[in-house]
Amino acid sequence: MHDFVVVGGGIVGVATARELLTRRPDADLVLLEKEPELARHQTGHNSGVTHAGIYYAPGSLKARLCRAGERATKEYCTRKGIPFQVPGKLVVATTPAEVGRLGALASRAAANGVDTEFVDGDSLRELEPAVRGLTAVLVRQTGLVDYGRITRCLADDVTAAGGKVEVGVEVDAITEDTDGVTVRAGESSWRARQVVVCAGLQADRLARLAGLRTSFRIVPFRGEYYRLPDSRAGMVKHMIYPVPDPALPFLGVHLTPTIDGGLTVGPNAVLGMSREGYRKGAFTLRDVADYAAFPGMWAVARQNVRNGLAELRDSWSRRGYLARCRRYAPGLTLSDLGEQRAGIRAQAVTRDGRLVHDFLFESTDRTLHVCNAPSPAATSALPIAAMIADRTLTAERA
Repeated sequence: MHDFVVVGGGIVGVATARELLTRRPDADLVLLEKEPELARHQTGHNSGVTHAGIYYAPGSLKARLCRAGERATKEYCTRKGIPFQVPGKLVVATTPAEVGRLGALASRAAANGVDTEFVDGDSLRELEPAVRGLTAVLVRQTGLVDYGRITRCLADDVTAAGGKVEVGVEVDAITEDTDGVTVRAGESSWRARQVVVCAGLQADRLARLAGLRTSFRIVPFRGEYYRLPDSRAGMVKHMIYPVPDPALPFLGVHLTPTIDGGLTVGPNAVLGMSREGYRKGAFTLRDVADYAAFPGMWAVARQNVRNGLAELRDSWSRRGYLARCRRYAPGLTLSDLGEQRAGIRAQAVTRDGRLVHDFLFESTDRTLHVCNAPSPAATSALPIAAMIADRTLTAERA
């Protein structure tokens, strides 16, 4: 009988395993990941940004975890010798309406304890000659890191503490009784006193496997990036973000230097036809049928039909995508948009058609499911893990 089984080898799952062993050094713990290596999905397919916490509702779980996570991530990288950079971010307003929204964003940042600085148009041109805007907000502590590398380092911590990490293990059954939980993958099985499931894109399916009556579905949104040529790598020093549309859960197409010295632009947000199909045009019938049969998805579609069609158009038209970038970076050309791998975001949608913007957890006596861990989950992974460990250890003692 194991003390703990953690399902999911993304950064949240691995950080949780490490935190449990930190709190309980004598525990018997095993982490299970269905892919042949860790961090294969959301953790390994993002822009590598350590967010400062300017976007989130003051007092929300998202805001609190992001602020704590931004600090904890940098501290962990410093201790472990993992490279990171802190170039800062400029959120650029290009229209009068965006100027008004930018002021509200700065107020929200202040309420979250994030220092920001307004930059007028002339100062913006001095800071970033290739960028145009009416005004901008500078967020100095926004940084860059390789989350896949952090995850592998966390996994080393797990094994050094006596835990086991097993890859290539796809869980197909979770059965709970009064004495424990049996987790099965094909012919193999593990018995544990407590199970934590951090399944990301498969979170709803694993919750249903455990017998939970979920009122949400995971809907995949595909985020497509382009990589700019090496000759453009020094085009900007800061990350350049548009002012986000408050009606949407996505931050918009932005210019982001990468930890390896490159420069990317993206992502957009297109309804995905496959939860784990990163190739353009990827289609998985089971995934599409899953959300097509869910009433909440149709409510989301009705509410966002115009935005959805615009995202789809720009997904298939590089000219449309370029036009969005050129609002704040007018010097970009079609030839600058080179291939870069896409990411897929796991977005929880409720039965009544709400996009879940904050973290969502569901539990039984012996299982805890991380059902929605939206951006900034990678930034927030260490404090999320501490919160999960608190809940798991409390349940263990009950």
